[in-house]
Amino acid sequence: MNIKQTLQHAITQLTESDSAKLDAELLLLHVLQATRTILFTQPERELTQQEQTQFDALIARRKLGEPVAYLLGSQGFWTLDLLVAPSTLIPRGDTESLVEWVLEHHDAQTRNVLDLGTGTGAIALALASERPEWRVQGVDFQPDAVALAQQNAKRNHINNAAFMVSDWFSAIEPKICFDLIVSNPPYIDEADEHLSQGDVRFEPASALVAAEQGLADLRKIAEDARAFLNGYLVMEHGWQQAQDVQIMLRELGYSQVASGQDLGNRDRFTYGIFSK
Repeated sequence: MNIKQTLQHAITQLTESDSAKLDAELLLLHVLQATRTILFTQPERELTQQEQTQFDALIARRKLGEPVAYLLGSQGFWTLDLLVAPSTLIPRGDTESLVEWVLEHHDAQTRNVLDLGTGTGAIALALASERPEWRVQGVDFQPDAVALAQQNAKRNHINNAAFMVSDWFSAIEPKICFDLIVSNPPYIDEADEHLSQGDVRFEPASALVAAEQGLADLRKIAEDARAFLNGYLVMEHGWQQAQDVQIMLRELGYSQVASGQDLGNRDRFTYGIFSK
């Protein structure tokens, strides 16, 4: 089949996807190692047998629900192209809202930044790419995630971000003080029905699920951050958790507590100031 026919056939198979056309196009361009231009300039170009076989295999995996990002091996975030793997959470557009807020409210005076549970390194690398004068440290308790974040730093030519293995603050030297601590920790309730739906079925539960109705890791970070912080703590959370997180931060002694919105105008992250 040619490109046009191949796409049409693939779209009819991806009935469970909300973005069947885009999924099929991205997977086909990946196989063809081509840009979107080819979809418009060469729709009659026939696939080789090898290309057709490879594409059919990817569509079969997508039909089973496997995320496109895992199939492609990469995901765009902010201005970066990040490698992804099943050991890490897939970076999402809503998290870019946290990055945008941080950049709007922090200038060159911010020097030491910590990203907890960095995963692919998305937040750390986005901030480091926009603020080359900052020193950004990303940590994750998964060695595979740390290795992937280090690859992404090299892939995007970012030299002011470093990554190391640490279970939250466990490997951070007590004498270090950060001007800014950011995190996108696990915050989904263990009983949430959405864990058995969509892309999250394939993502690591350790990056998604937390005890105490999803608040346990948020609380742990907020409590322990006080020993390392002289500035803002900014944490992503579920859109219905903002009030709980605000109360938590105020009870722990944070000031100027408020929440910021994601792309859908839902409260997606909460911040507060603590002076060590």
